[in-house]
Amino acid sequence: MDSMAVLVVDDEESVRTYLSDFLGSAGYQVRTASTGAQALEMLSGGFFDAALLDVMMPEMSGLEVLKQYRASGGASPVIVLSALSGADDAVRAMKLGASDYLSKPFSNEELEASLARALGRVTDPAGKKELLANFVAESDAQPILAVQLTDSQLDARQLISISPAMRRAKALADRIADTDVPVLILGESGTGKEVIAREIHQRSRRRPRPFIKVNCAALPAELLESELFGHERGAFTGATAEKPGKFELADQGVIFLDEIGDMAIRLQAKLLQVLQDEEFFRVGGKKSVRVDARVVVATNRELEREIESGNFREDLYYRLNVVSIRIAPLRERKEDIVPLVDYFLKRFGRKYRNGLSELPSEVLRAFIDYEWPGNVRELENMVRRLVVLNDPVLVLDELRGNGRSNGRDPWSRASLRVAYPNPFNMPQPPPPSPKVPEDEMSLKEIGKRAAMLAEREAILAMLHRTAWNKRKAASKLKISYKALLYKIKESGIIDPRSSAEF
Repeated sequence: MDSMAVLVVDDEESVRTYLSDFLGSAGYQVRTASTGAQALEMLSGGFFDAALLDVMMPEMSGLEVLKQYRASGGASPVIVLSALSGADDAVRAMKLGASDYLSKPFSNEELEASLARALGRVTDPAGKKELLANFVAESDAQPILAVQLTDSQLDARQLISISPAMRRAKALADRIADTDVPVLILGESGTGKEVIAREIHQRSRRRPRPFIKVNCAALPAELLESELFGHERGAFTGATAEKPGKFELADQGVIFLDEIGDMAIRLQAKLLQVLQDEEFFRVGGKKSVRVDARVVVATNRELEREIESGNFREDLYYRLNVVSIRIAPLRERKEDIVPLVDYFLKRFGRKYRNGLSELPSEVLRAFIDYEWPGNVRELENMVRRLVVLNDPVLVLDELRGNGRSNGRDPWSRASLRVAYPNPFNMPQPPPPSPKVPEDEMSLKEIGKRAAMLAEREAILAMLHRTAWNKRKAASKLKISYKALLYKIKESGIIDPRSSAEF
């Protein structure tokens, strides 16, 4: 594997020496810094694939270094190290953008695993790393890895992501999973807020107990109150028997209140009471009911604005906002599109017994260029339609009709109705014809054309072998990257990931 550069930041020389020796023996290129100021200077002046950052340092703490580094636009993964194992430091580190948090002393295995997660070095049992990585091979994104899932995992919603933004969100969710504090999940509709909520539940000690979801926007206030808190017999017309509410059903488990921003003010007061006292009254009830349910809420609204407009209680907001996790929209983490498509193809292929295992490159490129206003939910439904209809052209026409691309036109070749098993094994047009008729060509011109044809075939073969990773193809052909680009253009080779000649 390629050697990756890691910066070790610690004020203790013995720690720097140990980590430098250990990581060096593991194949990393290691540089060290003893102060926060030195670390910031090195991070700004050179490229590092990751950084190990001690919290307790004189003059400038590791958390301050992390804060300034992220504020300056630094995007490399940062693993925070601390001799203090306090949850507060861990939460602060994750909020500031840390990829992981390790408490000293940690084992070599823990450090290696943390670095592997941060750098995206995960086992690729499906052997699809090279196929999927080509879509980001020429950017600074981490390699995309396909996901191998069991049938039971395909049936359930999974957190499928390789983007730094989602890795940070997941790392924060993992850190606070067992703390029992309320969690506020923010993000646009369809970004995966429920998936994060379930991730928190699955990684907590409450996992064996129920996960109860309630959509606060789906019911009017009167019905929502009964749904949440239950009612006694005769409490209202139609209440012919007592009914426990969702809070009672979630006792010892987790209750997930989706679209909390749509909850009526009156119910917000009752929810605040449950959070503070862990007890409530059923509708029409005279005896309080005690519950131990962890509350996780989500909203696509800006709650600060809702507070200003009088639609949301400020005291409830601060009671819920102990830890907030913001989920980025799909248009801001497009590196997640390919692994999500891979997952949805497996899931719906199994469900509808369809043999579609890969998308044509035209469709995949259109997916990457599209803005996805409906986020992951829209992508999921689009892949479902593809699997059921098995007609890429209909999907491309639909995306074009939505008019949400990045200004490019990836559909100009959609009329080809591409449906190849291998999206990179696209038919190529014949090479450009020489201006001189063949019967009038000199021996020199004939030799030049034959050489060009031979080069063209060799380049095409190597591009197919490397899944159209041009940098890798240039390396294997032992020519410069620029020379390869020139020869691709000269010989009329079409990159199947774009809608035009390269």
